[in-house]
Amino acid sequence: MAAPAERMKTMRVRRRMRGLRELRLFVPDPRLQSVRLRVAAQVARLPRGGEDDALAWIESVSELDTPERLVDDETR
Repeated sequence: MAAPAERMKTMRVRRRMRGLRELRLFVPDPRLQSVRLRVAAQVARLPRGGEDDALAWIESVSELDTPERLVDDETR
């Protein structure tokens, strides 16, 4: 069996051939109290109207995925 590093290299090559590329993300650790406090403070400063607008938009576009809509699209 190949070494772990060689298996990872082979896997990356296979994925690149499929048009994929590895992406690493570093995000704040939600387990830390300092991060939770910082996020809570940022959320508290968000304008409420924007949330209502976003939810209304989500609801309007979600109607495009209803079973009735999918059946209508398939019959056209």
